[in-house]
Amino acid sequence: MDESEFDFILSSGEGQFVEFKESLDKSLAKEIVAFANSQGGRIFLGISDKNEPKGINITNELKSQIIDIASKCDPSIKVSLEVYQNILIVSVDQGLNRPYSCSTGFYLRTGSSSPKLSRDEIFDFAISEGKIKFDEQLNYEFRYPEDFDEEKLLIYLELSDLTRNISFEDMLINLKVARLERDVLRLNNAGVLFFAKNPERFFFTSKVICVNYLTDGKADILDRKIFDEGIISNIVEAENYVTKHIDVKFEIESLSRKEIPAYPKAAYREAIVNAIMHRDYFQSGDVLVEVFKNKILVSNPGGLVKWLDKEDLGKYSRPRNPLIAELLSKTEYVEKLGSGINRMITAMEQSGLKRPRFEHNQSFMVVMEDYIFVNAGVKDGVKDGVKDGVILSLNQKNILKKIKEKPDITAEKLSEIIGINKRNIEKNLSKLSNLKIIERVGSDKGGYWKIR
Repeated sequence: MDESEFDFILSSGEGQFVEFKESLDKSLAKEIVAFANSQGGRIFLGISDKNEPKGINITNELKSQIIDIASKCDPSIKVSLEVYQNILIVSVDQGLNRPYSCSTGFYLRTGSSSPKLSRDEIFDFAISEGKIKFDEQLNYEFRYPEDFDEEKLLIYLELSDLTRNISFEDMLINLKVARLERDVLRLNNAGVLFFAKNPERFFFTSKVICVNYLTDGKADILDRKIFDEGIISNIVEAENYVTKHIDVKFEIESLSRKEIPAYPKAAYREAIVNAIMHRDYFQSGDVLVEVFKNKILVSNPGGLVKWLDKEDLGKYSRPRNPLIAELLSKTEYVEKLGSGINRMITAMEQSGLKRPRFEHNQSFMVVMEDYIFVNAGVKDGVKDGVKDGVILSLNQKNILKKIKEKPDITAEKLSEIIGINKRNIEKNLSKLSNLKIIERVGSDKGGYWKIR
């Protein structure tokens, strides 16, 4: 702290990160908790509410009192102390183990005040910080065995390659979806979502809604289905729904034919699993799987969890529902936690399609776009996007379009315009060359592409 910084703080007054106190009093714990629960801040002891530096008698006993007050918060809070002239500055970092409380309650810094949180606000705060997890909460409305569907457990055991050599009750306990309370088996919410006869009896948030539209708008609905038979069934049914409603073309090879779906199953299956696994089950709304003429949208309530930065999306997993994620990770639907985003991207790129887009605010949405069967309209040799029985992908059509506009365009520039990496651009150029749609004239650096 130097004089210029101190003068600036005095002139600015109290705010989100600054609190003035003329002397040590009982409210210090409240202010420490409030800063720790928000973005941190500093408390200046020896300055009045009117921004007047009065000073305070700084002793080792005073410093010890402050450290003791912070350590008695729940959980304990570490503070650092700094002396400027006769002002004692108490610095509080944003807490890593929020929410914090003191003997009088929970507080949160808001502007220049530190209001006490209500019961519901504390609950919401704890949820947002991941302290309260939906899937781990015991469900006291569920009655075992009346509401239990043993067939769903047997299907899960088969999918996860687990052997049933103990009772259903012990199996549920070992899967961490149930525990005994006074000799009564209690399932948690994850167990209910997986193994209840009728999940909709217990939750409004267990459904997956699938819709098929005529165009790329939502005006004309061709078909709509609601699936609510448990997490595994919902995944299977939603995946089958998309498979049924997306376009399929055929590649003719002599006497046989090969089906070419508009989207890779690995991509939309992963999007569906991701939506069901990571949705916010505390928040109202449904998982939506929407099939349009030229795109698929898969969305779920709840954006990125608060403890995961958007830069870390696809790098590692810090799931909102860790128990649901763990259960699915034992099945064929999840290869490795934290790798789903990258598998979607890889599946789309390997099919010659654009990377999926990921949008997140109050909800999380995966957008997969495809115009694979749109007429290329480039040259007579390519008719309706087909050359010699081979269907050209959207990226290949776009490459042809750009080559027609600028024959000397580079692979680097094509990568930038089309939105896939250079290696995939080169693979597509090679395929177009092999199909004798394009040919290279001249050297790699000084030449150009010619449409044949």
